[in-house]
Order: sequence, then structure tokens, then C-alpha cells
Amino acid sequence: MLKLAVAAAATATLVFASGSALADTAGASFQVKMTIVRSCAVTAGNASDISLGTTVQPTATNQTGNNTISVTCSKTTPYTVGLLPSSTNGGTTDGTGAMSSVANAATNTDKVPYALYSNSANTAVWGNTTGTGANVVGGTGTGAAITHTVYAKNTNANFTPDSYADTVTVTVTY
Repeated sequence: MLKLAVAAAATATLVFASGSALADTAGASFQVKMTIVRSCAVTAGNASDISLGTTVQPTATNQTGNNTISVTCSKTTPYTVGLLPSSTNGGTTDGTGAMSSVANAATNTDKVPYALYSNSANTAVWGNTTGTGANVVGGTGTGAAITHTVYAKNTNANFTPDSYADTVTVTVTY
């Protein structure tokens, strides 16, 4: 009888164990989501200043200089970079501007003209025509910084001896 009781207990254990191994399941799923928006950033500032040097008047003309600005846009984002000299000094969207006296603006009203270019030959004017105009520089973002060289040239240095400067606004359209 003891053998029969042990066998019955073992059978009951197997029945209960196999019942729990065949339990029903319920399932669901979910998504992991993210929205990436296009963006651009531009780096310019003191490190991007362009110096046209020190000149001796009135014979010094066609002084040139250059420096770089960096544009970082998200991957595959098309962009254009426009440069706008200060309108206070007569700057225009065609990339031409004028520098005014740094320290003596009240007594020295001279404006030293200059132009901005996108090539070292100073033939491709770099201005600020909105969007994809002929005088802006374009590119496509890679997610990393892309540098663009800005060239500047003045054609006349026959002005009052002084230090001159102008501010150029950089606009990235994307």
C-alpha cells in the first residue's frame, strides 16, 4: 500500500507540474521612438576676424585677408551661408561694406570700403541674398563642422590714418 501511495503522490506531482508548464501567455509590444529635427549652428567671432593689415596711404590698395567660419548641420540638411556687412556703415546684400573708425568715430567720419568673396581670386562675391541666391555659399550637412573660407579686399586706403572695423552678420538658412 505504501508503494501505491508513493506512486499516486508522484503521479499527482507530475500532473500538477505539467499543468504549470503549459500555462497560457499574453503578450503585447511597444515601440521605441525618437524624432530628429534638422538643425544648424554657425561658429564665427573673434577667431574669425579678418585683418587687412596695416597700410601706408595713399599708395596701398587691394589689401586682402581671409579667415574661416564653421557650419555644423544635421546630416543631409542643405544650407546656405549669407554674409551681411553692417548697414550702419553702408553694407549691402551684395557683399560690400565699409569700415568706420574704431576709436574716433565722432571726429573721423571716413568709411573704408571693402568687399567679401568666397574665393581667393576675389571674383566670387559673397553676400546675403536670401535663400539660394547667386551670392551665397551652400553645402549639405554631415553632422560635423564644415569650414568655409571668407576672403576680404579693400580697394582704396586713401583715408584718415586710424584703425577701422566693421561687423559682418553671418546667416545660415536651412
